[in-house]
Amino acid sequence: MTTVLVTGFDPFGGESVNPAYEAVKLLPDEIAGARIVKMEIPTVFTRSAEVVEEAITREHPDIVISVGQAGGRSALTIEKVAINLAEARIPDNDGEQPLDAPLREDGDTAYFATVPVKAMVENVRSHGLPAFVSYTAGTFVCNSVMYNVLYLLDRKFPGVRGGFIHVPYASEQVVGKPNGTPFMPLPDMAKALEYAIEAAVNGTESVSGSAMGSLH
Repeated sequence: MTTVLVTGFDPFGGESVNPAYEAVKLLPDEIAGARIVKMEIPTVFTRSAEVVEEAITREHPDIVISVGQAGGRSALTIEKVAINLAEARIPDNDGEQPLDAPLREDGDTAYFATVPVKAMVENVRSHGLPAFVSYTAGTFVCNSVMYNVLYLLDRKFPGVRGGFIHVPYASEQVVGKPNGTPFMPLPDMAKALEYAIEAAVNGTESVSGSAMGSLH
């Protein structure tokens, strides 16, 4: 049976919840015949990579998908690329705040996701939920985890595929935020993740991509 390791971050930046892990918790235990392993990871540059590496060693997944919050985005955004740069506008949950630093001294400048990003977006959209391809995962811990996972898969776990998905704020998070702040209800978020994971398990990439739209 195919195994998919799905990680979500703990709360950060003054928020009391992180919709990433809240949505991951709502996922079924099996998607498209694959076993789903759900795990919360710390919003921390150093420890997050270590925790995920331990989980990959322990669970032997075929696919690793990390999920993070991108407050201000209005839809599920599936990331195409991670860069070898840490530039933290705020400290992480351990107080780390790297600036203009490489994530891995011996790593490539960037790594592309090895899951079928466009097919994942298409499958979410075909079920009536908004999703886009994104070409920037930022320079905070989300990009760090995506980069570190793809680095590890390239160097230590060949054959395992990896990717990253950003989710918007959950509805309850925007109660005290300015009018117009984008959000998505958690049940919709979880369903969108489920459809994205389904396409990742099925593993065929779209070649059209013409109607994808993108987040630059």
